[in-house]
Amino acid sequence: MARILSFFLCLTLLSCGSDSQKKIKIGFVDALEDETLAKARQGFFVALKDSGYVKDENIEIIYRNAQNDLPVLTQSVDYLISQQVDVIATNATLSTITAVQRTSSLPVCMMVSPSPQLAGLQNKDGGNPPNLFGVYETLEYIDTALTLIKTLFPEAKRVGTLINQSEPQSVDALNRIKSKAALLGLEVVSAPANSSAETQLVTESLINSQIDVFFALPDNTIFASFETIVASCNRAQIPILTSEAGLVGRGALAAFGADMYQWGYDAGISCVNYLKTGKIPPLKKLSKRLKTYNPQQAKAFNVKPDSSFIAF
Repeated sequence: MARILSFFLCLTLLSCGSDSQKKIKIGFVDALEDETLAKARQGFFVALKDSGYVKDENIEIIYRNAQNDLPVLTQSVDYLISQQVDVIATNATLSTITAVQRTSSLPVCMMVSPSPQLAGLQNKDGGNPPNLFGVYETLEYIDTALTLIKTLFPEAKRVGTLINQSEPQSVDALNRIKSKAALLGLEVVSAPANSSAETQLVTESLINSQIDVFFALPDNTIFASFETIVASCNRAQIPILTSEAGLVGRGALAAFGADMYQWGYDAGISCVNYLKTGKIPPLKKLSKRLKTYNPQQAKAFNVKPDSSFIAF
């Protein structure tokens, strides 16, 4: 009898040990493949690692990339839900919106997304989704980003931009830019581009309308096809300014905007807080923005940014 009891005790201990070593499942969904968004993803997982959550040791990562395809994005989120992940991490606005729309029970940790209000995720009483946390941005930084045009190109009059009209943050950003531009004596010329395939044609059309500067909005279509925009603008000697610091490394002249790596890192810390406490942490506003410039582009356009700018 003693041996039997001992045997069952060992089984119990082994079972407990197995449960205690069970890996946490983290689902991560990117809206598209993009160097700028990749910095946020990198920051997110570094934050987890710095806090003791390491891939293949105590966490399992299920990664999906929708490749800028909305049906694929929906399928990706549904798959993560079916896998009963502990957290869904969403990179960029459409991923966040889709995840919140598809589940109200699984925690959603967002990054590279506007506030729930701007994303249209609040309920009729103005409340945020109870399962949503992470780090968001408002449109305040766009005002400063737009003033870079007058700072670096005081003679500029016409600003061109393209926009994916299906993205709420892009529409809000365009409205904000138009309002600020009017105060600066700038005219904004915008054109729709709802996919990467349309980008070159739309950019060439904007250039032909005699724009002085191209302004890159926080828009997934711009992110996905930015090199195409850069090539067209460089040929026409049109400088690109932006509110997205990550685009400077890809050919924009200058930016005042989010540090994408830090954005992802801060979201990762929020995720760690959830994993440790089991409680949804409060949403946080983005803490760090940068003024950056591209030295090669600055030379090409004979621009000398002051000491407040950081060379990318």
